[in-house]
Amino acid sequence: MKKTICFYFQVHQPYRLRQYRFFDIGKSDYYYDDFANRNFMGRISERCYLPMNRLMLEVITAHKGAFKVAYSISGMALQQFEEYAPDVLQSFQALAATGCVEFLAETYAHSLASLASEGEFRSQLQLHADTVERLFGKKPVTFRNTELIYSDSIGAVVADMGYETMLAEGAKHILGWKSPHYLYTNVINPKLKILLRNFSLSDDIAFRFSNRAWEHWPLTADKFVNWLQELGEKEEVINLFMDYETFGEHQPMSSGIFAFMRHLPEAILRQGDFELLTPAETAAKHQPVAPLHVPFASSWADEERDVSAWLGNELQNEAFSKLYALEEEVKAKNKPELLAHFRDLQASDHFYYMCTKYFSDGAVHKYFNPYPTPYEAFINYMNVISDFQIRVGQTAGKTRAKTKAKTNKKR
Repeated sequence: MKKTICFYFQVHQPYRLRQYRFFDIGKSDYYYDDFANRNFMGRISERCYLPMNRLMLEVITAHKGAFKVAYSISGMALQQFEEYAPDVLQSFQALAATGCVEFLAETYAHSLASLASEGEFRSQLQLHADTVERLFGKKPVTFRNTELIYSDSIGAVVADMGYETMLAEGAKHILGWKSPHYLYTNVINPKLKILLRNFSLSDDIAFRFSNRAWEHWPLTADKFVNWLQELGEKEEVINLFMDYETFGEHQPMSSGIFAFMRHLPEAILRQGDFELLTPAETAAKHQPVAPLHVPFASSWADEERDVSAWLGNELQNEAFSKLYALEEEVKAKNKPELLAHFRDLQASDHFYYMCTKYFSDGAVHKYFNPYPTPYEAFINYMNVISDFQIRVGQTAGKTRAKTKAKTNKKR
């Protein structure tokens, strides 16, 4: 039986907050930096989304259905495509029309709701699944949590919502002696199948590709395929999961990353030992070998592969607890604009900006970070939270004088 190669790409951009000062609290409920959001989306669309989607469409067409790939696009990114870059959305829809692309479900706001509120987690899953079905014509059956966050209990909730497959990190502290190259099941509900990321091979592309000090530079398609072949005869599944912004943004076009990705599918298929499938197809083809026990939440972030990138210091935990303490009151008010703000503020990026782990993983945490320091990120976020708390506490009869246009959309 041929070994399965499964490519998955994460697509996400948050709504960035404007500089919100202490003296703005109680006076202004407009929290967003529209200029930055539009500029970031325009830049990344030009460098990554549009050229990479054209490349993917060409490769899919050239291989006549033999090349399959999966995307998870956050609800925030989809909204910004509709607002700022409709041509990007159309290019993803063109990929969907090939029948060779699977679109996954995730938390709508790219949030950490799975760690804070099962009710909000379920609501965002449903909202995102409905949005994916509306835009791409098919209901998702595979789930990918924010930053591949996974645990036994989170997986059980996902299974209860009807999902058949979930992606997770093949972290060493979880697997021990076991291999990430097999299909596993959730230990609480074995109906949920788990696909584990090969972080070494994935990061060779995502992080090390253009590093001239890396002993394996330059990385070519043939060299990468040789590594795949060296994994062993009994290995069944090799999952290559990474940020889509790897192509053209994290790794510039001048590095050769686009040429590498153009030739990689051909090099894989030419060997005859591999096939390229979507996550759903991979889970349907292979039989699980064992349940996977993950009592504490894991992720694909940093060396620790845990959730400390977002909840690893007092600043992050203070902001996180303040936000989710407002959930019940926000939902009781039944105001779409309040719920929209509540979800915008849940984006994991806001907590990531507050990370103080600059010793071993500093370069990663500084990328796309609009704040000079974690402390300034915290102060700005807490100023926004303070104003938002005032808005939430107002009587149900009052309405906002100025509401962001995007909050009028169904969220």
